[in-house]
Amino acid sequence: MSEHLGGAVIPTGFDVPVEPLRRAAHYTGEPGCIADARAFAAQFLQQLRTEWCASADGLADGELLLMVSELVTNADRHSNGPYILELEGTDTAVVVSVYDSSSALPRRFPKDPQRIGRHGLEIVHALASQVTVERVPVGKRVRAVFALRRD
Repeated sequence: MSEHLGGAVIPTGFDVPVEPLRRAAHYTGEPGCIADARAFAAQFLQQLRTEWCASADGLADGELLLMVSELVTNADRHSNGPYILELEGTDTAVVVSVYDSSSALPRRFPKDPQRIGRHGLEIVHALASQVTVERVPVGKRVRAVFALRRD
């Protein structure tokens, strides 16, 4: 923190970098895991509001939980094993990362309102400001950046 007196910046000794809030949860893929992941994300968002004074617009809670649900559902359906949900947040954004054991990269299908299913990645791309997919040593990571405010 700095104080401004007469145009001069006076260091107060509190100018230290602040790390984003980070939490991770491991899921086995058993029934109920997707709901547990949504609850974990809701608790994370509440903690972000408390510790980071994050303010989200009116749709942010539902949209973030939808994005988490879609990413975790994809990991649950398309991998042969457990998966990890990692959340990292500040007062402006939440980064959602899902790691799973499948090395097959997800496929984003073209928009088609007639198609039943396979809209998960399309939904994630609509909600996120950035989506990346990369292979990691034990599978892949899908990472989506979610802005808490869209002003």
